[in-house]
Amino acid sequence: MGYTTLLRFVRFAILLTVQLLVLNNLHLFGYATPLLIGYMIICFETGTSHTISLLWGFFIGLIFDIFSNTVGIGAASCTLLAMVQPYVLKLFMPRDVNESFRPTIQTLTIQKYVSYVLTCMGILHFCFYLLQAFTMANIWLTIGAMFGGTLLASLIVVCVEFIIHNKNEDTDILKGQK
Repeated sequence: MGYTTLLRFVRFAILLTVQLLVLNNLHLFGYATPLLIGYMIICFETGTSHTISLLWGFFIGLIFDIFSNTVGIGAASCTLLAMVQPYVLKLFMPRDVNESFRPTIQTLTIQKYVSYVLTCMGILHFCFYLLQAFTMANIWLTIGAMFGGTLLASLIVVCVEFIIHNKNEDTDILKGQK
C-alpha cells in the first residue's frame, strides 16, 4: 500500500468521524446538514485514475450510508461528485500545468479555490438532497437545505485549507525555506 493510499485512508477516517459525530447532528435552520465527506473527493489530483476516483467516491458514500442510514443516497452523491470532479477542476486550474495537479489554496488563487469548492459541494448537496426528498412537494425546503449545506460545508473546507496552508507556511519558515 502506497503513501497516497494510506494518506487517503487516514483522511477518510478523520472526515467520517467528524461527519458522523459532529456534522450529522448539526442542522442549519433545522434541516440543512453539511456533507464534509465531499472534501476528500475534491482533494483528488489530476493524475488520479478515473476508475480509482469512482471507486473511492462510491466507497466513501457507501460507508457514510452505512453509518448514517441514508440507503444509497450518499453513495450516489459521492460517486457523481467523483465522476465530475476532474472536469470541474479543469475549469479552475491554470492552463499550463502538465504534471499531476493537486487543488489547494496554495496551487489555486483563493477566489478560484473557493469557486471550485462551492461548485463541487453544490453538486454533492444538490444530488444528495434531491435524492433524499425525492419529491417536489417541499421544494423550497429542499432548495434551502441544498444551499445551506453547500455554504456551510464550503466554509468548513476553506477554513480547514487556511489552517493547513498557514501550518505549512509556518513549518517552511522554521526550516528556513522562505
